[in-house]
Amino acid sequence: MTTRINLNGDIRQDAHISVFDHGFLFGDSVYEVISTHHGQLCFANEHLRRLRSSAQAISLDIPLSDEQMIEEIHKTVEAAGNPESYIRVVVTRGVGAMDIDPETCTQPNVLIFVKPALQYPAENYKDGINVALVSVKRNPKEALNPGIKTGNYLNNVLAKVEARKSGAADALMLNPTGQLTECTTSNFFFIRDQRLMTPSLNCGILSGITREVVLRLARENGVLVEEGEWPPDVLQNVEEAFITGTVKMIMPVTSLDGKPIGNGKPGPITKMMMRLYQDVLKSL
Repeated sequence: MTTRINLNGDIRQDAHISVFDHGFLFGDSVYEVISTHHGQLCFANEHLRRLRSSAQAISLDIPLSDEQMIEEIHKTVEAAGNPESYIRVVVTRGVGAMDIDPETCTQPNVLIFVKPALQYPAENYKDGINVALVSVKRNPKEALNPGIKTGNYLNNVLAKVEARKSGAADALMLNPTGQLTECTTSNFFFIRDQRLMTPSLNCGILSGITREVVLRLARENGVLVEEGEWPPDVLQNVEEAFITGTVKMIMPVTSLDGKPIGNGKPGPITKMMMRLYQDVLKSL
């Protein structure tokens, strides 16, 4: 079980980047996380498409084509030799003057981290987790749009710290107008009146790859789906909830602020979506 780092095509066990890189100095970078299933990359094309969209949104040029990026990812995964891998692709602005103006950054850095796949405890999926509604707000779209997956995650870090202090596994954040958004690194779903509900992109959230798969699977299997804008009061009478992400996949949420959701156990729609998602992974 090993870690390998690909820095601009050079693969090694350890790597170093300049302290003058604007990704380090200002969080001026974009990234994606890709996982493997039975050794195969999961939704790599979708992740690279979003990586390019994020880079375009901050006027950052990615020096590799998608084909070249996939080739470098495969080389790094092979060098690591893990049964299953966690892959983080990071593109930074590159080295420049210690000035917020990126004009002096002429060469972006491309880093591909490959390490053994992260395994969450089995009880998280069997029993669900507790999520806390926190005071830290999600960034407004007009400031740093959460739909852009950048290396600037400080508000998510602060939300996670607040959640941990309350004994919760993760934080559920509101936007500045008081509407539900998402968790720190996951999209949020809940079931009410047998409808699968999730905050819309208009609320200021990341368009999650797993989120899109779940929405598609739900519609294909006759589940009523609603994307909307809701205050946290809507959660008072929910029957089920879960979060989604590349690494977490679909993880049940069985309590909010320490109070049970539904009967305090993963519900039937959550279990069905977990099963359907696993079927998709098996077909890759």
